[in-house]
Amino acid sequence: MGDFRETTRDSYDILAPGYEDMFPDWELNPIDGAGYTAFADLVRAGGGGPVADVGCAFGWLTELLHGLGLDAYGIDLSPGMVREAQRRYPYLGFEVGDMLALDVPDGGLGGLIASYSIIHIPWDLRPRLFAEFHRALKPGGTVMLGFQIGDERIHREKAGGREVDLDWYRQRPEDVEKLLAEAGFTVKATTVRQPEGREKTPQGHVIAQK
Repeated sequence: MGDFRETTRDSYDILAPGYEDMFPDWELNPIDGAGYTAFADLVRAGGGGPVADVGCAFGWLTELLHGLGLDAYGIDLSPGMVREAQRRYPYLGFEVGDMLALDVPDGGLGGLIASYSIIHIPWDLRPRLFAEFHRALKPGGTVMLGFQIGDERIHREKAGGREVDLDWYRQRPEDVEKLLAEAGFTVKATTVRQPEGREKTPQGHVIAQK
């Protein structure tokens, strides 16, 4: 495990207890919600199958996807986050895992969603990451990525009043589209919405299929 994965894992272990309390006024944006519904429809149209919520944190999106009728389970690098997810949603499956080396057979997934989790992967590792996503998805499988839009790398040593060691990498939708295409995906849709509430940048989502 590389250093950035160790520091990311350890930081989210620190943040896991009460993580949701860091976002007291958070509500699902209806534009984002429509995207998740479209993702679910595309997974079903592609024949269904297991759906991995990669970087699931405490499992809110895994639960949402389950409610949309998908066979969803969560994967997170942080054991602390996985414990929180298991406590909140004991009827769903959650496991510790590394998105750069998923414990999934070739073509084992019908869908994969990474909502604001690729933001901790260094930019130069994105080709490797998207190749891994492509490997894990079956033909016709769907991937959806969410991220903050920009060019900045941001380092934080404190979050929620706790000491962490985290890097955030903002993304350009056109870069994500190009890298997904190079990994063998067909991009189906890209959405950009303006920031709301405490968000500081526009928010982007890209949906693509294998």
